[in-house]
Amino acid sequence: MDFFSRIFRGDKVIWGIFISLCIISLLAVFSATSTLTYKHMNHWGPILRHAFFLIIGIFCVIFIQRTPTRFFSGLILILGASIFLLVVALAFGQDVNGAQRWIGIGGFTIQPSEFAKISLIGTIAFLLSKQKEENQNTLFYWMIGVIAFTCGLIVTENLSTAVLVFSVCFIMMFIGQVQIRKLLMICVVGLVALVLLLATIKIIPEKSLPDRFTTWKARIDRFSTGKEAETFSEPKYVTVNGKKVEYEITDENFQVSHAKIAISNGYKVIGLPGSGVERDFLPQAYSDFIFAIIIEEIGFVGGLVVLVLYFFLLIRGGILASKCPKLFPKYLILGLTTMLVIQALMNMAVAVNLIPVTGQPLPLISRGGTSTIITCIYFGMILSCSNLKDEMPDASVDEDIANVAYE
Repeated sequence: MDFFSRIFRGDKVIWGIFISLCIISLLAVFSATSTLTYKHMNHWGPILRHAFFLIIGIFCVIFIQRTPTRFFSGLILILGASIFLLVVALAFGQDVNGAQRWIGIGGFTIQPSEFAKISLIGTIAFLLSKQKEENQNTLFYWMIGVIAFTCGLIVTENLSTAVLVFSVCFIMMFIGQVQIRKLLMICVVGLVALVLLLATIKIIPEKSLPDRFTTWKARIDRFSTGKEAETFSEPKYVTVNGKKVEYEITDENFQVSHAKIAISNGYKVIGLPGSGVERDFLPQAYSDFIFAIIIEEIGFVGGLVVLVLYFFLLIRGGILASKCPKLFPKYLILGLTTMLVIQALMNMAVAVNLIPVTGQPLPLISRGGTSTIITCIYFGMILSCSNLKDEMPDASVDEDIANVAYE
């Protein structure tokens, strides 16, 4: 027991959530990568690749949980490197599905936006921790500047990630007690920018729009009107729960339709991994739509367990933050847990067709390289910050709290 307690430091609930998500990930990815297995003629290749990145991530968690939280302020420097990588990706990145989000290095690819997400959260947490009455205006404009600049580099190739990052940073500023009038000003500016963007997409002819703008327009139109293209890519009848159902699957609604079929096939309360069929038809079944595959194969209970795990993560993160005696790790925990949970909810909402397709993976469960390792780093930082919950407050951070604690 002493051996395990020395290795697995930090909050045991967070460790339990992390290990549970890793196990679910291995089962789901092993089943959902059937198309990759056929493509590469290698039954074990896809899952071994995913397991490899998970193992690297676990070692990252074990190492980072031992790192003093003061070193996480170095995320400010990583943000500078991330911005540089985002520029490189825009100029020379690999084009995958019409977006230049990846940089190829040898046989691997990295996604700079993943580094930008975690480093921006760390930067905002650091600036919020230094906020005082005499410098709050200056720090506010610094925060807005780095958020706007970073999200501006992300938005052209990955709108959903830019919206996700901006939303999490906004929530952090709200929790960090930034003045309400300033937050309202951000909301007004953001709303005006959104209206102008939508108006531009609607008014300008498609042939004059950049490729990504055309993609956004198509997704918004499909979701808002429910109208699909008239060219059929599949027969009029599909099989759902063993019965033939009249349903038109087109080139435009292909992903969403097969996700719906997968979820409808998950009518059972509980099932077995590997029992689904939509993994062979659903594009990105191992990534963007893996939640639909989990419901199809493991049933209602499986989907509910995944949802509850993320909510437990959010609740536990809030509890740890409330007990944290230092401001920087407090805001860091809140930012990291909020990012993970909102991204998970976005992925699930896409799978059940509540929002348009965003391309956001399910954190720690979806197959990935950069995203898997970075998500593990999130957990490592949360665990490191959780080690502070029983410490006395640092007077240099918050003198008022420290005085109360030492009396």
